[in-house]
Amino acid sequence: MRIACPYCGERSLDEYLYSGDATVRRPEPSSANAAADFYSYVYERANPPGKHRELWYHAAGCHAWLVVTRDVSTHIITSVELARDVALPSDTAVRETA
Repeated sequence: MRIACPYCGERSLDEYLYSGDATVRRPEPSSANAAADFYSYVYERANPPGKHRELWYHAAGCHAWLVVTRDVSTHIITSVELARDVALPSDTAVRETA
């Protein structure tokens, strides 16, 4: 499998470290059922076939964090985005709320 880093171009999987599901969100520790929420967060994962958004770290390259959309059945990658672009609001969204 090869991942197309936005900075370095297409590189071998050997240069990257897989860091898990990019859609999982840490529960709020102050919620009423925090213990159950954290148990589910740590141990319970649905693993359906099809497209998944995953976090990858380009360890042997530019050290960028990436969100890779990949079909886990076929390993076909449909998109690679910088994690910061996925996590941070766009300039447009910031201007609209200001």
